[in-house]
Amino acid sequence: RTSDVRGSNFCDISIYYDQRANLAKIISAVDNLVRGASGQALVNFNLMCGHPPAAGLDFAPLRP
Repeated sequence: RTSDVRGSNFCDISIYYDQRANLAKIISAVDNLVRGASGQALVNFNLMCGHPPAAGLDFAPLRP
């Protein structure tokens, strides 16, 4: 669920295999604000300033 990754830098991935259709489905959930452009901007800033890439992104998610 998207609520499980809200406010975090995590990507939850789930794999489901449907035997009837002989098809594997891969589903992922991310918080686009953190994993999207704003998170990437912070990683780039950290790299340019000599900080660890995850500085400022390794906080606890909003949902336990």
